[in-house]
Amino acid sequence: MDDFSLLIKGAVMGVVEGLTEFLPISSTGHLILAGSLLGFVDDKAKVFDIAIQTGAIFAVILVYWEKIRATMLALPKESQAQRFAFHVAIAFVPAVVLGLLFGKTIKTHLFTPLVVATTFIAGGLVILWAERRQAERDANPLAYQQMVHSVDDMSALDAIKVGLVQCLAMVPGTSRSGATIIGGMVLGLSRRAATDFSFFLAIPTLIGAGGYSLYKERALLSLGDAPLFAVGLLFSFLSAWLCVRWLLRFISTHSFTGFAYYRIVFGLLVLATDWWGLVVWAG
Repeated sequence: MDDFSLLIKGAVMGVVEGLTEFLPISSTGHLILAGSLLGFVDDKAKVFDIAIQTGAIFAVILVYWEKIRATMLALPKESQAQRFAFHVAIAFVPAVVLGLLFGKTIKTHLFTPLVVATTFIAGGLVILWAERRQAERDANPLAYQQMVHSVDDMSALDAIKVGLVQCLAMVPGTSRSGATIIGGMVLGLSRRAATDFSFFLAIPTLIGAGGYSLYKERALLSLGDAPLFAVGLLFSFLSAWLCVRWLLRFISTHSFTGFAYYRIVFGLLVLATDWWGLVVWAG
């Protein structure tokens, strides 16, 4: 029964990961809060949270398979494909460097529900500001023309800037997709270009983070953990696949303002329940 109940927790966490990884609401933050409520907060749970992101990435690879396949086939001979791959690679580098330098410290001191709640609120306010700024640019024909409307039109400098902004997501509750999408929009990318590049950048970032975490914490794991991780990966993949397909349709006619209000309300709810002792949020 204990094993079954652990698998149920793994499935719930997988669904939470898949539904939140590519929305600007922070998958890590939601996993920390969900893990706190489920009593899934030990060191192995932290490895699990990072590892199941790989399931969500497989969903992105499936959705963008035609673009990925075309780029890989064209790499040896086409400069546009080479430039795109180079841009993804250089945008990935800042997260690698800062992750290796500060990842352990951040995981030790900032992976708490109250930090998540605070960054939820701060991130929501940033999204509201960015969306107001984007609306002004969309209404200005000259500013709209100057925006980068496709990932293929990005410069190396655009890619590096987005890669640096992605590093803000090392603080749980910030949201990797939120940082790269909203940051990309502020830096001159259209909503669709910023979203597409965020998804492509997620592939090396999350696979790298998951693989590194599993290797580094391998002493915590055993063969008996395989069913738990398999369930988490499966449910993460399925829910992320549905979420990514929905999000790509959503952004064609909507802004991210609704997600900003969600973040603010949810963050305030966590802080309020902690203040009044209605929920014991485990660290």
